[in-house]
Amino acid sequence: MTWRSTPETSDKILGSLPYLLPLFRAVLVGGAIFKLIANFPVLAPIGEVLLLLITPVMFVYGLLPFGLGDIAVFFAIFFLVVRNPNISHFIRFNALQAILIGFIISIGSLLLSVVSLPGLELVTDTFYNMLLFGGVAAVG
Repeated sequence: MTWRSTPETSDKILGSLPYLLPLFRAVLVGGAIFKLIANFPVLAPIGEVLLLLITPVMFVYGLLPFGLGDIAVFFAIFFLVVRNPNISHFIRFNALQAILIGFIISIGSLLLSVVSLPGLELVTDTFYNMLLFGGVAAVG
């Protein structure tokens, strides 16, 4: 990616901001981790850091009613950042990659909700946590 231009510090910061969106989706999907945190208070700082990171995204999503915040943020990032040739290629690439990671987390959540069977909460919680940790690993 550096063959187009060398990313500056401001580009790196702006390129990392869209990754808050898949992190938000991963935390919503992997809510079972907070049951684990409730049982083991030693893990409480991890939950606090995750909630602190996604608080601005929760605020933006909550501005529009009926769950339209997700769609509005997607279209805003796609049309105003990804499709804008005046913005650095580094920022556009990272914004599109964040959108794709969010899609993967959403599709995984949808598949797990369709396949989940009653009585197998331990298995489904394990897969939901796997989506959370995979999303955090992809974002981090």
